[in-house]
Amino acid sequence: MLLLGAALIAGALWLASGGAFQKKYDLYLAIEEESVAGLNLNAPVKFNGVDVGKVREIHIDSANPERVILLFAIERGTPIKDDTVAVLKTQGLTGIAYVELSGGTREAEPLVVKPGSDYPIIQTKPSLSARLENVLTSVLGKLDSTSKNINAILSDDNQASFKNALADIATVTHTIAARKDDLDAGIASAARTFEKTSQASVKLEPAIDRVARAADAVEKMGNEVSTTSTTINAVGNDVKRLTTETMPELERLLGELSTLSISLRRLTEQTERNPSGLLFGRRPVPAGPGETGAKP
Repeated sequence: MLLLGAALIAGALWLASGGAFQKKYDLYLAIEEESVAGLNLNAPVKFNGVDVGKVREIHIDSANPERVILLFAIERGTPIKDDTVAVLKTQGLTGIAYVELSGGTREAEPLVVKPGSDYPIIQTKPSLSARLENVLTSVLGKLDSTSKNINAILSDDNQASFKNALADIATVTHTIAARKDDLDAGIASAARTFEKTSQASVKLEPAIDRVARAADAVEKMGNEVSTTSTTINAVGNDVKRLTTETMPELERLLGELSTLSISLRRLTEQTERNPSGLLFGRRPVPAGPGETGAKP
């Protein structure tokens, strides 16, 4: 009986310690920058709703009192990846907090220990309560600013200005109502003026067309004048070249004509003095008194 009792006690202790079915756990760190109120030691750590571990330690970061360091004991084999995220959540209406792990795609690498740390560090993101608190804080801040702006708009000075503006608008409205007939007449006159202007513009279209045709004719004439000027310049150049080349020849010809004219005049004078010379030729002149027939 004593041996049997000892064996039962030993077996119970062995089973209590896990025995052959003891689970192995890996330790992971998570750093929270918000309050972890309601989270206790041994609080469950869940992965997509499945219990995979416990919260082993909770303590303030000595280097930064605004951060809380959590140490998780998670069953070995749980797929904790680089993109796995830890979020604080509350269970039901009791307000008991736990840690929910999510994320971890197939392509992501397993989370490993980084240099300078004793354990792999799981990323965290704000809990729902923290996000609601931030949103409410922002909304309250905007409401407070809006309230101040409304109070500034509805100040006594602005209210007096609004009253004066409304009074001025009422005065202008009454004035317009009193001059309604004049305004109607002015509008009608403006309408007639616009109608006449439209008719005048229709009548001006033929004149505008004629002016356009005249402008085209002037442009054509200018082109022709330009062409004529070019032609005249070319003729002037030809005349200049002709004068330069023919003037010497003309001067020589005139000189020869002058010589021929002198010769003809002499021949005519000689013929008048001695017409027989054309038939018998020129006779020698007889010697004068004292002249001999032979020259010395």
